[in-house]
Amino acid sequence: MSVIAVAAAGARLPVTILTGFLGSGKTTVLAQLLKHPALARTAIIINELGEVGLDHELVRIGGAGEAIVLPGGCVCCTIRSDLADTLRELFQKRVRGQVPDFERVVLETTGLADPAPILHTLIGDPITAARYVADGVITTIDAYNAEWQLDVQREAVKQAAFADRILLTKTDLASPEVTARLIERLHAINPSAIPIPVLNGAIDPALIIGTGFAGKGAQIEAWLAAEAHAGHDHGGHHHGLDPHHHDDGIRSFCLSFDTPLEWDRVADALDRLAEFGGGRLLRIKGILDIAGSDRPVVVHGIQHLFHPPALLDAWPGPERTSRIVFITSGIERDAVDQTFRALLDGAPSGRVPAR
Repeated sequence: MSVIAVAAAGARLPVTILTGFLGSGKTTVLAQLLKHPALARTAIIINELGEVGLDHELVRIGGAGEAIVLPGGCVCCTIRSDLADTLRELFQKRVRGQVPDFERVVLETTGLADPAPILHTLIGDPITAARYVADGVITTIDAYNAEWQLDVQREAVKQAAFADRILLTKTDLASPEVTARLIERLHAINPSAIPIPVLNGAIDPALIIGTGFAGKGAQIEAWLAAEAHAGHDHGGHHHGLDPHHHDDGIRSFCLSFDTPLEWDRVADALDRLAEFGGGRLLRIKGILDIAGSDRPVVVHGIQHLFHPPALLDAWPGPERTSRIVFITSGIERDAVDQTFRALLDGAPSGRVPAR
């Protein structure tokens, strides 16, 4: 799908993905979130059968795909055959008045879930994308057990790499030294995901709802501040995090461009990089100074799929430098840098090599 794709017409329902490794506290966070009045009109989709503690009650989900109304007016269901079918049926029930008129969706994944296929459904399935929009990935990470989980479980690393926000649970059980070391490690995997300590699942919904990248000036400004500490490339000089300290081949780096870019070449370069990189190009996030425009363009991609670009009303700060952040698996910064700049210059490019 091209980065110059046109967004689906009409208002779409935001979907927040709540993921995290087994035992990291996703359900506890969800139960606390649903106590907030701001989330009263929420549909919850559970990606596995089981029991969910809500409002101090254990609510057993009905048959697969069956929607039930929880205390407080929220709707809850489980995945039927696949996510696209469940989202479509839930939307149809909303239109027919068979469930409350929910205004957002929170999807809780299994502990072993890779967030990429879920994001692919939200972006790449045309029927789903016409009705829903990805509104951020929230990852819970158990501070007490995270070190060994990140060492041996690739899913745990990918959940951190895809996150827009990271919720650190069980920090009361981990020593300050362990927590500090974990935060540094998570920053190396994904410097733009802000770790937030959470005790007993208590979290302000404003900190995790609406964290999606495209079109939100406040989120862009926060992202730029976080990325200021990541690796940057200005005129061929690189500084910042040592990419060889990342987990399981995960790399994060930022390319910067001080002069305005031609949109057609940027769009073509991003499309071709996504094609070459395949599943190894985990995320791309950028704010661009496009020639002929006074307003910045925001791009956001998941592997080979891109959200439609968003045009912000104004730059979030005084600097108008284009910045594109890449989070990759098994692709080094130099390979992406050389390929991307060659494409921008209009030169032929080869396949992005593995590390």
